[in-house]
Amino acid sequence: MFDQLSERLRTALDPLGKKGRITDEDVDRAMREVRLALLEADVNFKVVKEFTEGVRQRCLETEVTSSVDPGQQVVKVVNDELADLMGGTGRELAMADEGPTVILLAGLQGSGKTTTAAKLASMLVGEDLEVGVAACDLQRPAAIEQLANVGSRAGATVITRPGASDPVAVAAEARQEALDSGLDVLIVDTAGRLDVDEELMEELTAIRKAVRPHDVLLVVDAMTGQAAVEVAQAFSDSVGVDGVVLTKLDGDARGGAALSVRAVTGSPILFASTGEGLEAFDRFHPDRMAGRILGMGDILSLVEKAEREVDRDQAEELQRKMASDGLTLEDFLTQMRQVRKMGPLGSLLGMMPGLGQMKQLKEADLDERELDRVEAIILSMTPEERLNPELVKGSRRRRIATGSGTSIQQVNNLVKQFGQMRRLMKQVASGGMPDPEALAKAVGKPARPRVRRR
Repeated sequence: MFDQLSERLRTALDPLGKKGRITDEDVDRAMREVRLALLEADVNFKVVKEFTEGVRQRCLETEVTSSVDPGQQVVKVVNDELADLMGGTGRELAMADEGPTVILLAGLQGSGKTTTAAKLASMLVGEDLEVGVAACDLQRPAAIEQLANVGSRAGATVITRPGASDPVAVAAEARQEALDSGLDVLIVDTAGRLDVDEELMEELTAIRKAVRPHDVLLVVDAMTGQAAVEVAQAFSDSVGVDGVVLTKLDGDARGGAALSVRAVTGSPILFASTGEGLEAFDRFHPDRMAGRILGMGDILSLVEKAEREVDRDQAEELQRKMASDGLTLEDFLTQMRQVRKMGPLGSLLGMMPGLGQMKQLKEADLDERELDRVEAIILSMTPEERLNPELVKGSRRRRIATGSGTSIQQVNNLVKQFGQMRRLMKQVASGGMPDPEALAKAVGKPARPRVRRR
């Protein structure tokens, strides 16, 4: 979502890093470019004006123009201001000292409330909490069935009242049931509307009084841009909002909602949904997101994802094999499956400092469907062929292509790229730095040939 904005901001700030000394005019020129980049990203106009003025003022107050490395100092100021714009260091959910912690989800129809309820439940269940989800959306057809399905997959207790017509009564009964059952958390899924109206606000206000939530989370669709900010403002004014959940943050919108919603409503972004699966849901860290937008990466989030999804014993064994050049296609398949649990490859690369900006990787084809084909090819091999890829020749390649529904050329490419990746991984495991061209080839697209100069 932030790719275009990241590119524009780097274009605006990079020239400052090449100067030994920058003037006030240099800062003003950079701020004009930053302002245009934010406006093109659909950030609220007032927010853009306050942001750029804040950055400029901090640059002057901290005497950036006379510092040893002024370019880096300006980038640091922009990074800090971006983090503050989105909520600073963020915050955790307000957990009850005793009795269930009640979380009320609100939002328009289609924003993703029901799926968010299941994703949040899955996250909290993974933290060893007993979680219940209450189906209080009695407006949308099949909403209760949807929550029952995704809620049970998340490992939560699903509380429903089939045939009920009063969502306020259902919410109150769900809270009492959660208390009687000793649940740690109750997530209340409410009905939405196609647009903000008085009936919706009155219903939410009544449910809020009935369940006394510790946090009211507004679920907004990041793809709707400034419309999401307007919705957030309306809910904040009428019902009161403690935090925001952004859905579809993996989409191709320009990111204006993420950069505007906190400044406009005063409510921090607490969570972000980045995909279809229940696991594609993370706490939102404004300071980390600011680093990613400016191309600095987000190692902390990458490590947290790895700790959740990657088996430590398997990882240590894999590292040993990589260092000894003993990596097999069977190992590669296992590791690929674990990495895919962490999220889309493009998102993971964006968390790695420097890699998200490498032209070779940007040009590489990171289509997730290609990984499905790779898995099909490996599964069509015999155990012996997976252990010894050099055996895959001639008729074996034809058999594997037929079994996997791919072409002989695709099988050839996989075997060749695996050999390149094995050499690259051995280099990395031994403490060396990967060659950019070798890295680009390993992800599926060779870098442009170097031009020999006389």
